[in-house]
Amino acid sequence: MGKLIYAANISLDGFLEDETGSFDWSVPDEDVHAFWNEHERHIGTSLYGRRMYEAMRVWEDDDWLTDEPAVVREYADIWRDTDKIVYSSSLDGASTARTRIERTFEPEAVRQLKETSGSDLSIGGAGIAAEAFRHGLVDECVLLLCPVLVGGGKPALPRGVRLDLELLDHRRFANGVIYVRHAVRDRA
Repeated sequence: MGKLIYAANISLDGFLEDETGSFDWSVPDEDVHAFWNEHERHIGTSLYGRRMYEAMRVWEDDDWLTDEPAVVREYADIWRDTDKIVYSSSLDGASTARTRIERTFEPEAVRQLKETSGSDLSIGGAGIAAEAFRHGLVDECVLLLCPVLVGGGKPALPRGVRLDLELLDHRRFANGVIYVRHAVRDRA
């Protein structure tokens, strides 16, 4: 059985994006990128909302990777080798390999996917992650807290959801980013 892991870079004040929709403040250095590579290497399927998918599909194309460090090129290979499910009512089709479009988020289908998966799953995108939290589907949170306050924007975690968590791991990176990994302890 796979775990569903919510993983994100977030500002210290709890946002995925600032008020303009920018997340340039969360671009990882090589050490943090290597961390994400190792984390993503264990993910068999990524669940995305439309906007997150549109941001991530840049990894499908090699054109811009030529002069990038090896750690960045490695992430592209890892991303391409992962199955992707995109929840969108507006996309006509997938523009990347190993990707399927689902029109609606069906909690029971995700539960079954977890039960039959031989590897962990990730979920990305604030809206779709909030739905997974609300339906008790998220097993772990992997958050990289970036040393920046953005003052507002898209919240990283859902409002109106109470969960007790257990700290499983943590680490400080040289650039000031803090990694925390929590298990969902109580879904009530």
